[in-house]
Amino acid sequence: MNSTKSFKIGLVLDDGLDKPDGVQQYILGVGEWLRNQGHDVHYLVGESKRTDITGLHSMSRNIMVRFNGNQLTMPLPTSRRKLRKFLDAEQFDVLHIQVPYSPFMGHRLIQAAGPRTAVVGTFHIAPNTGIVTLGTKALGIWLKSSLKRFDDMMSVSPAALNFARATFKVESTISPNVIEYPRFHTAKPFEKYADDTLTILFLGRLVSRKGCHLLLEAVAQLAKQADLPKFRLVICGKGHLEAKLREYAMQQGIEDRVEFTGFVTEEDKPRYYASADISVFPSSGGESFGIVLLEAMASGRAAVLAGDNPGYRSVLHQNPELLFDPQNADALAKKLAIYLRDEALRKQMADWGEDYTKGFDVDVVGRQLQDIYSKALRKRRDQ
Repeated sequence: MNSTKSFKIGLVLDDGLDKPDGVQQYILGVGEWLRNQGHDVHYLVGESKRTDITGLHSMSRNIMVRFNGNQLTMPLPTSRRKLRKFLDAEQFDVLHIQVPYSPFMGHRLIQAAGPRTAVVGTFHIAPNTGIVTLGTKALGIWLKSSLKRFDDMMSVSPAALNFARATFKVESTISPNVIEYPRFHTAKPFEKYADDTLTILFLGRLVSRKGCHLLLEAVAQLAKQADLPKFRLVICGKGHLEAKLREYAMQQGIEDRVEFTGFVTEEDKPRYYASADISVFPSSGGESFGIVLLEAMASGRAAVLAGDNPGYRSVLHQNPELLFDPQNADALAKKLAIYLRDEALRKQMADWGEDYTKGFDVDVVGRQLQDIYSKALRKRRDQ
């Protein structure tokens, strides 16, 4: 256990915890680490049906919406009286809000917080479209009164920091997303991929902005090149485009090179990363960070190539040659051909990623968060 004084912490998310998306992974990873340090951790979320999480509180009813290229849930108006009664009973030392948040739950929760409770936030998004930027600016105006209550604000990346400044008019510091480095670094490959065929891996939702179709177009080009080593494409994930992607693979005559695994569990995900020779993430935008890049690199076994968007660029800024134009299948095909041919280059990039991602382990970032909580609480209680 850490020698830091233990806190009672509420991790706040207007969405639920039923999906394994980036923000959900962040608060569950941080929450588990904090609990292991002796802190009393609670998850204050919109609506969640999970029963396997200690300290989970569903604070509202939620409805499904689409935002920034993602499908998520948004809370319906939550009773201010109910929230105030809950906070009075729990007496949290720290509320850690995931930002942006809803006027109907997070906003009201912050306003109901007692004067001795420190409020800190982590800004998680970067824009996918101009409409998202305008909508977030409008939301920032609506939330202006609760934004003044924050004792500290963080952003997961420079892209998120710049977006927070432009839309919410708040200044923040970088505190990145986290991974459980040992879980990915020690994962064993699946035996079925242990042969003389190189494995290109895609892992993500099968939706337009994640770019799987662009990767299939590039693979279709590569399949026509007789001088390349044998390779396969493994597509991990599900989404509404799956049928179209399968049909495209059939039309291009590459169905024998492409495997669709469907949804991949959190238990199997590290093993898929460990089975890859090249992991490819062709997202066109809407990424505030790139936790999937870190997870793939932590295995230490694959070169990681990523679409050149602000979030992914913030992760791979030390090796920009790993980025490609996520609108250009020809450029991706050329880059993949280089990495398929060059085993030494793949190993060089895999070794770099293995070392680089150690700094994003939850044990490293978690200790930074503890310090932020401590300073925010001292600031709050010295007032």
